[in-house]
Amino acid sequence: MRKETQKLFILSLLGLVSVNVVAQQKAKRDTIKNIDEVVVTALGIKRQDRSLGYVAETIKSEELLRTQNNNWSQALEGKVAGLKIQTAGAGPLGSSIIKLRGDISMNPDQNNALIVVDGVPMNNNTTGTGFSAYGAGSKADLPIDYGNGINTINPDDIESVTILKGSTASALYGSRGAGGAIMITTKSGKGKKGKVLVSLNSYSSYDTVLKWPDYQYEYGQGTMQKDTNGNYFYSYGASADGVSTGGTSSAFGPKFAGQYYFQYDPTTEGQSATRQLWRPYKNNIKDFWQTGTTFSNNISIEASNENTSFRSSLTYLKNEWMMPNTGFNRFNAAFSVDHKLNEKLKIGIKLNYNKTKSDNLPATGYSNQSISYFMIFQNPNVDLSWYRPIWKAGKDQVEQVHPFSSFIDNPYLIAYEMLNGVDKNFITGNVNLNYKITKNFDVMLRSGMELTNEERTQKRPWNTANYLQGMYREQHVKLMDLNNDILFTYKNKINDFDFSASAGGNIRYTEYTMNDYLADGLLKPGIYTMPNGISNIIKFAKPNDKQVNSAYALANVSYKNKIFLDFTARNDWSSTLPKENRSYFYPSVASSFVLSDIFNLTSDKFNYWKLRASWSKVGNDTNPYQLIKYYNNSDFAGSVESPATYPNPNLRPNMITNIEAGMDFTVLKNRINYTITAYQNNSKDQIVTIPALWETGYSGRVINAGEVRNRGIEMTLNTYPVKNKNFSWSVNANWSMNRNKILSIPAEFQGQPYTMGSVGGVVYFNAVVGGSLGDMYGYGLMYSPDGQVIYGSDGLTGKPTQMKKIGNAYPEWRAGLQNEFRYKGFTVSFSFDGQYKGIAYSQSHHKMTEQGKLEHTLIGRDNPGGLIVGAGVIQNPDGSFSPNTKGVLVSAYYADYYRRANVETNTFDTSFIKLRDARIAYTFPKTFTEQLKITDLTIALFGRNLWMWTKYPLFDPEAATLNDNQITPGVEMGQLPTARTVGIQLNVKF
Repeated sequence: MRKETQKLFILSLLGLVSVNVVAQQKAKRDTIKNIDEVVVTALGIKRQDRSLGYVAETIKSEELLRTQNNNWSQALEGKVAGLKIQTAGAGPLGSSIIKLRGDISMNPDQNNALIVVDGVPMNNNTTGTGFSAYGAGSKADLPIDYGNGINTINPDDIESVTILKGSTASALYGSRGAGGAIMITTKSGKGKKGKVLVSLNSYSSYDTVLKWPDYQYEYGQGTMQKDTNGNYFYSYGASADGVSTGGTSSAFGPKFAGQYYFQYDPTTEGQSATRQLWRPYKNNIKDFWQTGTTFSNNISIEASNENTSFRSSLTYLKNEWMMPNTGFNRFNAAFSVDHKLNEKLKIGIKLNYNKTKSDNLPATGYSNQSISYFMIFQNPNVDLSWYRPIWKAGKDQVEQVHPFSSFIDNPYLIAYEMLNGVDKNFITGNVNLNYKITKNFDVMLRSGMELTNEERTQKRPWNTANYLQGMYREQHVKLMDLNNDILFTYKNKINDFDFSASAGGNIRYTEYTMNDYLADGLLKPGIYTMPNGISNIIKFAKPNDKQVNSAYALANVSYKNKIFLDFTARNDWSSTLPKENRSYFYPSVASSFVLSDIFNLTSDKFNYWKLRASWSKVGNDTNPYQLIKYYNNSDFAGSVESPATYPNPNLRPNMITNIEAGMDFTVLKNRINYTITAYQNNSKDQIVTIPALWETGYSGRVINAGEVRNRGIEMTLNTYPVKNKNFSWSVNANWSMNRNKILSIPAEFQGQPYTMGSVGGVVYFNAVVGGSLGDMYGYGLMYSPDGQVIYGSDGLTGKPTQMKKIGNAYPEWRAGLQNEFRYKGFTVSFSFDGQYKGIAYSQSHHKMTEQGKLEHTLIGRDNPGGLIVGAGVIQNPDGSFSPNTKGVLVSAYYADYYRRANVETNTFDTSFIKLRDARIAYTFPKTFTEQLKITDLTIALFGRNLWMWTKYPLFDPEAATLNDNQITPGVEMGQLPTARTVGIQLNVKF
């Protein structure tokens, strides 16, 4: 090729996009166009991907809309190396948090990625109900998933999502960007060439339960009770057959063999007059659940010309979830306009409004008013229809139908009377002014806001297990988050050097309040108002405000568009830290080298090769009001109570150091694109709460302590095995591995484990030097030197006095694989993802095993005398071991071996492979659409969670618990079923 044709003619779009014209002209013959991608980086600044010294992966809107979801972020699952979407499996709104590259802090609040919309950070915190997931046997309520900020964003309004994984990439966001950032760019109507484009996106989807536990329907209710003849029997209430056995929740009763017993009669609401057939009702749990439906319609209008672009969008979504009488309605409105006032001044305005309303969302967790609790306690011989009347005859709103145990609330009462309502109004927006002072110098001024006004209600009727006289509660949540930025930018080119420098500042101010009103007991049943309360408890929120002032700067230098060097610096002044430590500075440096250009290696077979490296140090502050003592409002009007946590007036900022290096290359005319990244994070001076001596009057105190190191590798592979005029096949794969190590813990523990958190009083997340975040501790089995289970003289397992490490909640690695086939107008795509190892404790497995509800508890029931001998040994007085020969009742064996405190036997491997999504679409040809006077018409069938392989025995191996407002992975505490979804989608443009 002649030298003249090798010269590069670089076109710049806003000084950001460079296009190799020679390659672009050749692209008609090549497989993929050789155009440098532009990505959105921190502060909304657009950069060429080739210039970045860190990883920035972009997901286009088409990916998010392929398989619609109530929370769009779940469409990212499995598609980005190192990214994990964590949900609690707690209902239709699907609150989620996004973690990038694992946990970096012992404080769970500081491990999540920052959500940024159009350059403005978003508050993605969750306001909880104040209750833990385990509340059985106590007068307490349960967590409710009311949704968080990320699921208020309408996927129809998203143009792209860029994932900035390391703290170097998000260093300019300060404290909030320590865990990486998710950069969301919404649609603006730009590039429509003066035409008005109207788009309609409509879909309908249907949800069914993905996976059920292995319920047993061979034995019915009972506790191995025998009659006077020595035979197992059942009797609802005392009868001629014997004493009552109908009050238990266990299923260790008689086998279903065609016999007849006195049973419950729903017509008399008591014992049947005659013996009835002893039979199982095999769908008495599954039939409670219905096919969930979601209908969504979006319409948008957009256009642009040389000076102005605009877009407006309306979306209405209606969801009826799989649990009867639950679901929500959501309305979204979006407006965007960009206008060039003159040659120097541009203005952009974006405004988004979301209204989410529900009469009832399900409670989650293990307690009487959770539907999960009913599913655990439902017996095989009980017909679901017996509960359907809800209230006993003549006792409406006074006495419920729950014939077998007063601890188990009627499932239809839970669904239709225990209502958890929400009416949430959410507004985000920003105004962006850009003034070109000179040819090379401009200034940007941006003001963004986030407003939340949320009204919640919780209704509990009379005669429930936890509220004998009912309860009514109102929560009023308000949030205002304001961000103001100013940024001066200078760009120039001198010979072969391009450089730009920017400097600016940010002021972020947050106000949050939550007022709580509780009517404890209702004077008249069924009337849910505060005046109807027997006693009213009013808690007005204490102030919860925060302000962070920041100054930052960045500089970018490039040489011949081949070598790039970036510097950033930021200083924050946080109101949550003491005056002497309030100011903290952190820098970053990143570089990239396009070796294929530097050494002129480019050819048809070898297209692109880049090395990159970065280093950063990022500061992190803490929550408000931890420096001095602030009193809380108490349950008694006009009084206050002392806080439970002792403040620390000498807190220092947590500092995180990140090192990252990687390589990108493409070969075979860009058909194969491979990236690999290795990184290390060190987090020091973490702000944690440790226990305090009770005699101090506090339960905990806040300190700086601990260091955690994170190391990992990420790889992605994007290929086009086949691409021609009529047919193409693309494959995208990713793999990631993360290891963290605890290097130090608070000195106060002197070698003892530091408990970072616990769930249900059985699973403890302990920090031990040399251990990892996510390590789960609890009681387990005792073993002889040769690995056999030790039993006691009573035939039951030995009881250890010390907890031990059971395993780690996080997997050893994760991977994802996406395939897409295009043939003329047809597109077929599907996505798999999965993980290897990781564990989860299951409260449901413990309780259903203890009660004989699962198939594995059938083992031993036909043994003589109903006895089972545990496989293992007993320890002799001289310390030696001999085989265990002591038989115990099957019911006692399972209740002991899988007891609640035995975390080991109720914990399972969470390895899985999921067919995460699939789609078949057909785009009608232009010859057809032109006759209809439309520009595009596409119809598609899609599905989510269509298939799963796992050895995890419960609903979903991606188990997590919503514990108040925290999503805790590795623990299942009354999880609700996961949905399998199929749907149909219609896209029209005209």
